[in-house]
Amino acid sequence: MTSVVSAIRNTVSISLFNRGQAGKIFDEVKRFGAKVVMKNNMPECVLLSPDEYTKLMDELEDAQLALMAEERLKNFDPKKVISQEEIDKEFGITAEDLKGFENVELE
Repeated sequence: MTSVVSAIRNTVSISLFNRGQAGKIFDEVKRFGAKVVMKNNMPECVLLSPDEYTKLMDELEDAQLALMAEERLKNFDPKKVISQEEIDKEFGITAEDLKGFENVELE
């Protein structure tokens, strides 16, 4: 029963927008969370607050990065690792070239 009540509270008809109730709907999204907008009895879109959207996108990016790291670790071969010194030598990079980059963070 709770899921039915929740579904009803979290849906809104597109016709309410046409009746000038967008402000009220947006306030509800900010206060109570996402709403599913229904059009012709079918879900048309989902309304989220900017904070909710940002949180979801951050979580998605974290999950994608974790998956990428997992895939890379599956194929990791310590015998193929190249040291920083070898790379520097191969590309002619000196300690002088790297001055001023001490605080650079690579992702």
